[in-house]
Amino acid sequence: MKRPLAVMMSRTVRTIQTEATLLEAAALMRELRVGALMVEEEGRLVGIVSETDLVRKGIAEGRDVRQDKIRAIMSSPIITIDIDRPAGDASDLMSEKGIRHLAVTDGGKIVGVISVRDLLRYYKNWGAF
Repeated sequence: MKRPLAVMMSRTVRTIQTEATLLEAAALMRELRVGALMVEEEGRLVGIVSETDLVRKGIAEGRDVRQDKIRAIMSSPIITIDIDRPAGDASDLMSEKGIRHLAVTDGGKIVGVISVRDLLRYYKNWGAF
């Protein structure tokens, strides 16, 4: 059974500003219980920051989490997938790019985010991609 990404994705696009600190991003992720935030600048989504970015590009590189800004470690450009694509395409794209979160678009506009966890939940409940 194939189900559209629309069913699996989170429709709430959580954001943080480029000038927020790494510590602010980590605290917001903890509060919201999410593994990634879309990065916003002047009303536009310009990147994504994940827990992996915080660890590998922030803490492991000795950045000052209280001073350094998200702009320095965010991933950009944002990797996206169209809402009408099957789950298998999302899984393949994540694997190919080595990422755990994808922005989901509808008509070119980001309308949600899908994570590896969402895909695992789908696979568990609905079977093969």
